[in-house]
Amino acid sequence: MSSAPAPQRRRITILGSTGSIGCNTLDVMAHLGGSTAFEVPAITGMSNIELLAQQARTVGAGFAATADERRYNDLKSALSGSGIEIGAGPSALIEAAERDTDLLMAGIVGIAGLAPTLAAVAKGADIALANKECLVSAGDLFGAAMAIGGGRLLPVDSEHNAIFQVLDQHQRHAVERIILTASGGPVRNHTREQMARVTPESAANHPNWSMGLKISIDSASMFNKALEMIEARHLFNMRPEQIEVIVHPQSVVHSMVGYSDGSVLAQLGTPDMRTAIGYAISHPRRASLPVERLDLAKLARLDFIAPDETRFPALALARIAMQRGGLQGAALNGAKEAALDAFISGRIGFLEMADVVAMVMDRLDDGRGAGSIEDVYAADSEAREIAATLMRKSA
Repeated sequence: MSSAPAPQRRRITILGSTGSIGCNTLDVMAHLGGSTAFEVPAITGMSNIELLAQQARTVGAGFAATADERRYNDLKSALSGSGIEIGAGPSALIEAAERDTDLLMAGIVGIAGLAPTLAAVAKGADIALANKECLVSAGDLFGAAMAIGGGRLLPVDSEHNAIFQVLDQHQRHAVERIILTASGGPVRNHTREQMARVTPESAANHPNWSMGLKISIDSASMFNKALEMIEARHLFNMRPEQIEVIVHPQSVVHSMVGYSDGSVLAQLGTPDMRTAIGYAISHPRRASLPVERLDLAKLARLDFIAPDETRFPALALARIAMQRGGLQGAALNGAKEAALDAFISGRIGFLEMADVVAMVMDRLDDGRGAGSIEDVYAADSEAREIAATLMRKSA
């Protein structure tokens, strides 16, 4: 009597495997069966060559690439004798993304993640999207590419993943609004005078999430929520006025959907990125994940506070970018990145970041659209250059 064939392993490629999203993705995959359940055609990282090589060996990756061309020999040496193919530089990221895969985890931070993710989209892979810039800077372009490629788009940001879970596709006609929750970060109760004195170290001290320096500061300024508003518009085909933000300090309600009958459906859970990652990896089924279970009795209360856009003007800038359309998302993001770097290096203050972004967006409000990825890169570069010039003049 012949035995049943072994179930086919699911192929998952991970862009940005050495970052927070990538490490948590590998952790979830290990919990869900590791190499018996998953095949890893490719993984990519940046400068942490030791970790990238370790990950590649552990999962038996077919291809490993570093985005840094200068580290090719380091990666080659670290993977010597493993049989794993290697590459380096932007072209290697695209090569990794174009490997045959069932799902691509898009975890590269920043505009650098756009080209390789679009390459995977063109191949028809399902995309687990953790890169904000793909939709913020190139939402229309990305959406058109997804329609042609035919893959599914599965959001990994905890807020968008929450909406994805509770937005009933059979009731789209009844969806009135989506409500993104924001922790408010470490400065949510500061006055504007106090915020003017905020340092990069204090802005990065997030009370609920463990994130990198830039992401944590984006959370404190609510620029991350501004980007998520623009993402939500493209992900869920919403009008700008249908997208709301509410400050929720406990970070337990990850986001909500409001319907025409007055119902509001919410997704709740402990603050753990593995929940969203696991849902994207396992969709449409729910897997058993090693995350802390929510104890509502212990939690006792949930607070919700209307955001103060005088103290957090990034939210208003997101609405302006959505209403103007075109390349305003790319302008907002590029200027924000330049201003964030300037804040971290002590060249501008915390509140000045939004001022710089607003001025850059006004300068680039010329009605241009994104006909190609080159248009997006040009707008991003121009926004950074204008921001740098403005900051030099005000120094």
